Amino acid sequence: MLLLSRLAENLFWMGRYMERAENTARLLSVNYYATLESAGSTRDHWRPLLDLTGGEGALRERYGRVDARSVGSWLAFDRENPSSIASSLAFARSNARGLRDRIPSEMWEAINRAYLNLCFETGSLLDRDGLYEFCVSARDASQFFFGIAFATLPRDEGWSFMRAGQMLERTDNTLRVLQGRLTPEALRPSIDPARSMLLEQRWVQVLKGASAYEAFRKRRHEGIEPRSIAAFLLLDEYFPRSVRYGAQNLHEALEQIDRWHPGDHQDVTRLSRWLVARLEYARIEDILDRQDPALPDLLVDVNRVGAAITAAFFEKE
Repeated sequence: MLLLSRLAENLFWMGRYMERAENTARLLSVNYYATLESAGSTRDHWRPLLDLTGGEGALRERYGRVDARSVGSWLAFDRENPSSIASSLAFARSNARGLRDRIPSEMWEAINRAYLNLCFETGSLLDRDGLYEFCVSARDASQFFFGIAFATLPRDEGWSFMRAGQMLERTDNTLRVLQGRLTPEALRPSIDPARSMLLEQRWVQVLKGASAYEAFRKRRHEGIEPRSIAAFLLLDEYFPRSVRYGAQNLHEALEQIDRWHPGDHQDVTRLSRWLVARLEYARIEDILDRQDPALPDLLVDVNRVGAAITAAFFEKE
């Protein structure tokens, strides 16, 4: 390989972990304040977000309860949770540390600063009502990091591995969020005004958690309707956090890697091309009504691409 598999893996996972920190920060800040302001079961509010990080079992074992405070701690700064914001930033920094001579110094400084500023918080953060600022700082740190990478990192094989990790993580996250929200109950019209209002609030949270609320309202005029939101977040070809956009950019990154190793790893690009094709030609009715492809199928396809990348590039030196 032109790039050692160890270095390629570090770049790939650095991109994934920085994107994961940002995704969790977005979802946590939106859900945390929605829980404080709305009625209903706390567990119902948090279940989709906890499902992204492996369910509530580990949370209950550590805290003994599921409420806004325990979930906020678990997802923000608890290093016992490998998917928390703090853990993601720490893992990203660990990968970046092995790349000090491969990435611009500004990228290392950005990731190291985020680690020092955000990875040593404790419960006092919640006591002083600082969770929102913590999440904003994590989101901004990720965007700053990728902005520096976009401006300074050569468009070589290393860039493509980092970009592939970022896009794979983003696509996986959006699919998991939608899978948790697109239940049969959520798709059925409700005749109860209070229930309808609660469901609308939760779909607004989904949009805001993807920083998609303003873009959705400008592009679509149906109101806050689950099918329309699902179509936008799944199939829109121009919105940068949609599943289709992420899959297309993932495929392009893998095609760029393939140019450095022509014909060596055709299974990887074949799987990514298949994912893009399914999203390009699918309609929202195919996904939600005919289940062809169903959301779990799309998630399996994304995971297959990730597994193929690992097998092709990282398991051999």
